Amino acid sequence: MVEPFETRPGIISVISGYTGGHMENPTYEQVVGGYTGHVEAVEIIFDTQIWSYKELVELYWQLTDPTDAFGQMADRGDSYRPVIFVANEEQHQIAEQSKRDLAESGRYKHPIVTAIEPATTFWPAENFHQQFYQKNPRRYKKLKRSRQQFLAFQRMQTKWRRGWKIWGKD
Repeated sequence: MVEPFETRPGIISVISGYTGGHMENPTYEQVVGGYTGHVEAVEIIFDTQIWSYKELVELYWQLTDPTDAFGQMADRGDSYRPVIFVANEEQHQIAEQSKRDLAESGRYKHPIVTAIEPATTFWPAENFHQQFYQKNPRRYKKLKRSRQQFLAFQRMQTKWRRGWKIWGKD
């Protein structure tokens, strides 16, 4: 989740970390072990004159499978569940409306399960997690290619489903 945001103009900082749990200063092993209730997340600091919160949420939907409650791509488990964390009521309303719009778009056959939850303390991850895509370029390239292929497959399914409905074959 870092690279797709970090490489855009107006994104000041993207930090990998953990949030949403009940333990202070969790470690990676504790989080993925399921001991803390945290999920892996990114904290995005952005220039509000270039990006709106709504635009960030829209970009998020393009990068994930919001119908998969058990993780994303190769990252599986509760600590990888899809969540949009919101800092205030305005962000909450924007995220909920965006989620409704996505659900009503017909883009996905299955329900949108991405949770929208209040932001809690964000704990930066260990250094080996920061800028993973830069430190592990070969592995990241494979993961990125898999994600792109999967998302392209989903888009193709949506087009096929919409075409099928047009012909009355629902």
